[in-house]
Amino acid sequence: MLLLGFSAGLPFFLVFQTLSAWLRQDGIQRATIGMLAWVGIVYSIKFLWAPVVDRTKLPVLHRLFGRRRSWMLLAQAGIAIGLLNLSFSDPSADVLRVAMWALFVAFCAATQDISIDAWRIESAPPEMQGAMAAAYQLGYRAALIAGSAGAMTVAAGFGWQASYTTMAALVAVGVITTLASREPDAGAAHDT
Repeated sequence: MLLLGFSAGLPFFLVFQTLSAWLRQDGIQRATIGMLAWVGIVYSIKFLWAPVVDRTKLPVLHRLFGRRRSWMLLAQAGIAIGLLNLSFSDPSADVLRVAMWALFVAFCAATQDISIDAWRIESAPPEMQGAMAAAYQLGYRAALIAGSAGAMTVAAGFGWQASYTTMAALVAVGVITTLASREPDAGAAHDT
């Protein structure tokens, strides 16, 4: 859960705080940066597609990894692709492109949150849920530091492209964890 928490927390500041710093540095108007804050609404409305994530079996991936892990892997792939595309974007030349990729990353990150929560609930008995949530929060907070101070430190030394490329590479933490974890027995979780 610690590493999945890291995976969930990593994109959060990268589409908000860190992205705002990049846009300010590139001379984007504050009003435009403020409008980009609306990307965050995706996290608030994830309940709208949570039933789809909960009930839909992804073709091929479901057979290979199971329902929860397949959705986690799909979301993680989307986050990595989105962050890589952000890294190759130039906000001063095309801020709309940056906004669209930030929205895509936020959507994938919210989808990952849905699938990780479902995986956690189905993977451990009720008496272990507190410990699972605590480990998740610890990993999430570490990722917030990596996605803000870590990303800005890399950007200060090597530029924003290197920063966002590095963050895209850190998505591998979640991918490796997802691949190394086992698919929970959904029936057992609902029986308790």
